[in-house]
Amino acid sequence: KDLAHCHAYLVEMSQLLQSMDVLHRTYSAPAINAIQGGAFESPKKEKRSQRRWRSRAIGKDAKGTLQVPKPFSGPVRLHSSNPNLSTLDFGEEKNYSDGSETSSEFSKMQEDLCHIAHKVYFTLRSAFNNMSAEREKLKQLMEQDASSSPSAQVIGLKNALSSENSRDENRALVHQLSNESRLSITDSLSEFFDAQEVLLSPSSSENEISDDDSYVSDISDNLSLDNLSNDLDNERQTLGPVLESGGEAKSRRRTCLPAPCPSSSNISLWNILRNNIGKDLSKVAMPVELNEPLNTLQRLCEELEYSELLDKAAQIPNPLERMVYVAAFAISAYASSYYRAGSKPFNPVLGETYECIREDKGFQFFSEQVSHHPPISACHAESRNFVFWQDVRWKNKFWGKSMEIVPIGTTHVTLPAFGDHFEWNKVTSCIHNILSGQRWIEHYGEIVIKNLNDDSCYCKVNFIKAKYWSTNAHEIEGTVFDRSGNAVHRLFGKWHESIYCGGSSSSACVWRANPMPKGYEQYYGFTQFALELNEMDPSSKSLLPPTDTRFRPDQRFLEEGNLEEAEIQKQRIEQLQRERRRVLEENHVEHQPRFFRKSDDDSWLSNGTYLELRKDLGFSKLDHPVLW
Repeated sequence: KDLAHCHAYLVEMSQLLQSMDVLHRTYSAPAINAIQGGAFESPKKEKRSQRRWRSRAIGKDAKGTLQVPKPFSGPVRLHSSNPNLSTLDFGEEKNYSDGSETSSEFSKMQEDLCHIAHKVYFTLRSAFNNMSAEREKLKQLMEQDASSSPSAQVIGLKNALSSENSRDENRALVHQLSNESRLSITDSLSEFFDAQEVLLSPSSSENEISDDDSYVSDISDNLSLDNLSNDLDNERQTLGPVLESGGEAKSRRRTCLPAPCPSSSNISLWNILRNNIGKDLSKVAMPVELNEPLNTLQRLCEELEYSELLDKAAQIPNPLERMVYVAAFAISAYASSYYRAGSKPFNPVLGETYECIREDKGFQFFSEQVSHHPPISACHAESRNFVFWQDVRWKNKFWGKSMEIVPIGTTHVTLPAFGDHFEWNKVTSCIHNILSGQRWIEHYGEIVIKNLNDDSCYCKVNFIKAKYWSTNAHEIEGTVFDRSGNAVHRLFGKWHESIYCGGSSSSACVWRANPMPKGYEQYYGFTQFALELNEMDPSSKSLLPPTDTRFRPDQRFLEEGNLEEAEIQKQRIEQLQRERRRVLEENHVEHQPRFFRKSDDDSWLSNGTYLELRKDLGFSKLDHPVLW
């Protein structure tokens, strides 16, 4: 896929070079018609042009003023012995104007060429890294199965490795081509200095990092090797619970939803927003067609899709390098939202819960809706390597064509192996074209990551806001600082694609988003991880409390494509919540969350009872509110 993109970029570069060559040849030649016009201009035409100048000079616009003709603007004879060159000079002045326009067009082509060259370089580098990673995976798998008897799977892997080895020369050529592409960019910039100014004018992460090579990360090679080994570990973890000793499938998670997402073209969002101007949109009832079959509690779990970054951070003794992976994890939490601007998650009702036990990823997650006004969702996850928790509430701002979502809350991660306690804020999200057109989402603002137990370093990550005249949409720029405020590591990339650490001349990929599943456009833009969140595992169904989101009927009906029943159930559940709230208010009773407690700083922490109750099948012994 990367090589196909690279081929398209190279074709585009070739076309640009041809256009630049044609433009250069066309306008470097003398303007023959202008020269001929000046050399053979008849005296009769000279007199006519002189009369035209005089008529303009005595027109109504010149009343009360003395007008002096510009140099060479008319047939003025300087001396009787000098030829009349005014017409020829006039033609040259016109040619100068054309040259200015040509220079601007030529500079624009140079700028485009440099941008495409950047794309070629990073695409080739990505392809090379992917091929190297696949080769290492094949080697490890062969070494692992070397002691066992050869099977069809091992033979297939050996053949694949042989094929990879035969393509070593091609990979070397790709690496060489990527270096040559960067050299060609440098040569082009030194030759066409105008293009350099235009190229460096946008706030580009790649350009800013290359401004100061003294801050290039010294661990780029280590990060690259660590990333490859991390990918291999993830591959083994994924294959572990799926394959039995005989290679047969033991259990597989679903790869699509029961029904595709419905069309919401018949919903007038403008009428809904117009009737609720000034209100908190989180409290406004929306048609079920605008929802996706996931809950806000489940969306919090999506932030753990790339939890292996925290596992990797827990293995790195250097605190500065640990901060790099923690920052990459904080950025990766936004990756799943790129294709999700067309719908919204269900709002949890008060007391609703959700759990996600992922043995393949090694974490246990649970969440609860702890408050309804204001709506606050709290979650907690733990594994052998880390503990993760946060509570989030949102404020919405409607700007006519777009809507901003401003999160309030702090995310916490602890790494027990080193005693680290990281915390960071969230950035603002904005959905564009909310009333008409293709909706798209962007995130902008600054994340500040601090280690509360160690002040040796901190990190700042800037999510760049898109501009109409710039190409840096969805880009991030981050810096890891030491205790003295010196920049040690630089991060750059796009929050929905990949993150790199280092400088533009020497960098390593720290994180790359997983590929989207087949047909994701038909299934709400869900990632593979999101497709699995609402899946009901029959073996664990009896272990769940009845307040778990997966038992919610309106969400389940929407997932199955039954819109009519989903809307009926949604209204019924919302009415039940209003009635429960009324009863609590009449009896002056405040709702008490079951699995979280409020701390002194108004944040919500786990009370440690959920996982213990799950072990002893204790949910069946509790009284639960009727939520649906």
